[in-house]
Amino acid sequence: MALTIFSIMIVLLLLGFPMMIPLIVGAFVGFYSMFGGMGQMETMVQQMMAGIRPASLIAVPMFIFAADIMTRGHSAERLIDLVMAFVGHLKGGLAVSTAAACTMFGAVSGSTQATVVAIGSPLRPRMLKAGYKDSFVLALIVNSSDIAFLIPPSIGMIIYGVVSNTSISELFIAGVGPGLLILFLFSIYAWIYAVRNNVPTEPKTSWPERFAAARKAIWPLGFPVIIVGGIYGGIFSPTEAAAACVLYALFLETILFRTLNWRDVYDTAKSTGLITAVVFILVGAGAAFSWVISFAQIPQAILGGIGIDQMGQIGVLFVISIAFFIGCMFVDPIVVILVLVPIFAPVVQAVGLDPVLVGTVITLQVAIGSATPPFGCDIFTAIAVFKRPYMDVIRGTPPFIIILLSVSVALIFFPQIALFLRDLAFAK
Repeated sequence: MALTIFSIMIVLLLLGFPMMIPLIVGAFVGFYSMFGGMGQMETMVQQMMAGIRPASLIAVPMFIFAADIMTRGHSAERLIDLVMAFVGHLKGGLAVSTAAACTMFGAVSGSTQATVVAIGSPLRPRMLKAGYKDSFVLALIVNSSDIAFLIPPSIGMIIYGVVSNTSISELFIAGVGPGLLILFLFSIYAWIYAVRNNVPTEPKTSWPERFAAARKAIWPLGFPVIIVGGIYGGIFSPTEAAAACVLYALFLETILFRTLNWRDVYDTAKSTGLITAVVFILVGAGAAFSWVISFAQIPQAILGGIGIDQMGQIGVLFVISIAFFIGCMFVDPIVVILVLVPIFAPVVQAVGLDPVLVGTVITLQVAIGSATPPFGCDIFTAIAVFKRPYMDVIRGTPPFIIILLSVSVALIFFPQIALFLRDLAFAK
């Protein structure tokens, strides 16, 4: 049955159907095969509904809505100006500013694709004018957006937390360490690139200009305060923090900055609704598909065949990393999380791995795969936004992928990179 299901799904993908169709058809074939007819199809519908029932999933459309509002408004520009004011004059400072701005916007939006649009659109022309090659600029923007998947609020971590029944608050704080490490390594590479290519530096801003930029960015910097401070201060749950971010975004862009009118908000809400519908269909279909493969004991058969039961914790983490990295090179990250997490869950529990560490490793691999050829979703976002050919977008990615994979290996061997802040915040 497993071979039949996966063969049908691959054929549908090759025929160009969106990922939700192969998932639904795969689940349907599984139910039909196991229960011998149409009589149990209501069970499939029940599993799909169960997949989108967890209340914590409400945070996903909320964070998407908040990110859309800020992308259309001035919040992203103010964050960029703040970073530029302090590091723009250094060698490679404009590139470092781009990576840092992606990190800061990631702490607001939780979405890699929103970060590509919000940060890449204004900074790419400035970097090209400053003398950076377009291949480097595109690769920097696409790969720096990966940090948004690690820095809270990460939509990928929310999905993983729901699927694996892991604390989303603990996952959020665990992503901070790896995210900052990636920013640091990207900054070093940007400096090396600027020195080797003799890229001119930006004019140094005066302290009054820096204070002015900091003053303008105070309000947008309230987002991470709401998310991180609110959650770990015991004021909000992650879902409530998402709702607070929407209200805060509306306050900033419609009342304080007055960059959006209510018609713009309505259009943004419609756009968010369309994205949310796609995400929730994927989540529901993925839940039904996961139930099928678990009921049929397909995970046990697959993992038993590669001898994962005899591997230690490090070996299991490497297998998980490779599976998610390869999966996200071809398929939407949310789908990969929905399909693969239930497959590895029994092994993770059997070898005694911390589910928060596993979630951080998975989120990092998902982020890397999202920016890796041939079909990383952030690559196609960049193609659409910057109107550049596929090969131009991916030409400069190898050094960044190497850095990201190095952080992934470091996280496996030194889990305290992720768990130190978690243990500090949730000391028992």
